[in-house]
Amino acid sequence: MPDPIAPTPSDTPAKPNASAGNLNFILVCVFIDMLGIGLVVPVLPILLGDFVNGKDQQAMWYGILAAVFGLLQFIFMPMLGAISDRVGRRPVMLYSMGGMCINFLATGWAPNLACLFIGRIIGGISSASMSVASAYASDISTPDNRAKSFGKIGAAFGLGFICGPMLGGLLGDVNLHLPFFVAAGLSAANFIYGYLFVPESLPPGPRPPFTLARINPLAALLKLMRRVDIRGLVLAFGLMTFAQMMLNSTWVLYTHFRFDWTPRQNGIALFCVGLCAAVVQAGLLGLLIKRLGDVRLSLLGMASGAITYLLYGLATEGWMMYALILCNLLAFAAGPALQGIISKASDAAEQGELMGSLQSISSLGIIIMPLLGSVILGEVSHLPARDWRVGSTFYVCALMQTLGMLVAWRYFRTRVRSKVAMGK
Repeated sequence: MPDPIAPTPSDTPAKPNASAGNLNFILVCVFIDMLGIGLVVPVLPILLGDFVNGKDQQAMWYGILAAVFGLLQFIFMPMLGAISDRVGRRPVMLYSMGGMCINFLATGWAPNLACLFIGRIIGGISSASMSVASAYASDISTPDNRAKSFGKIGAAFGLGFICGPMLGGLLGDVNLHLPFFVAAGLSAANFIYGYLFVPESLPPGPRPPFTLARINPLAALLKLMRRVDIRGLVLAFGLMTFAQMMLNSTWVLYTHFRFDWTPRQNGIALFCVGLCAAVVQAGLLGLLIKRLGDVRLSLLGMASGAITYLLYGLATEGWMMYALILCNLLAFAAGPALQGIISKASDAAEQGELMGSLQSISSLGIIIMPLLGSVILGEVSHLPARDWRVGSTFYVCALMQTLGMLVAWRYFRTRVRSKVAMGK
């Protein structure tokens, strides 16, 4: 039986009926976490160029840096979540915010490549605010308003990633190190506020023990792959997610190599991407599903994404990238539509575990795809900027997206045939 842990005075649990202020703190935590990540996106690949020689080395080391961060996040996120179940949400949230502050300071100050890695390692082992924030929101919410609380967390997540690249690009044009110090200041202020004013959300009483089985990041993913009824959809979702992760990890270097874009230009472009995603997923998704159905929407969205990836790679002028972003609205609906179909195939009691397992696929993509993308980009970085081969990373994205679409189409077709056969 789990051991009880008595809360200390500073761990006084939050009450659901007094949750508004506590939830606001959590929303700020998530916003700053994503703002900090967004601040880094248009600047870090360019900053890395100060420590290495040649575009191929820049691409290779950025891929390694991103993969190390993703690997540590993949390992430590479930571990910190389990620790928060044992010792409380508050200390783990404060640890995460403090760790991210140190990460931003170390990265911004880094005089060499080794120190840059140290900063990102600290960030990887302390980046747990999103998962623990969701648990905190669940603790302080009633069953009736829990979904609303999760929706607010999702909105804070999206807002941070919309604003982050834009702000990072503008600050990076002044000085490449400035975005990191601004992010560190925001994290420090958030840490101080949380330490002084935010109570613990877990009530006193028995708490689960810390076991190795509960922190295995692969266990949920392996369990998901054993689900024969949705394996095809999971594979399609994985291919689509991996393509997105390759784009995320190579976009800034690609546009810098091909169009000589500055951090400011990349920040504006990424702001447009985030804004389009928010408009579709928060505003148009319900209408699109109602008009097209989730099956047709997922297939059309994946097809749109595959074509856009191909055209990204073939683009010869920077303005073409903006045009393609605006023409690719359906692709932003493919992921949520596919997740909805997968969700419908599972019982209500399995939804949390299912969504966590799908998140594990994204985490694996964060580890693998930056490495693959950096290798491909490094191989073509010596070519003239307008050579069609410079877009090779996007051609690979288009291939993965197309394969994902075909896998999903085959799955849907097979399911329809099975229903017809059963009807007979």
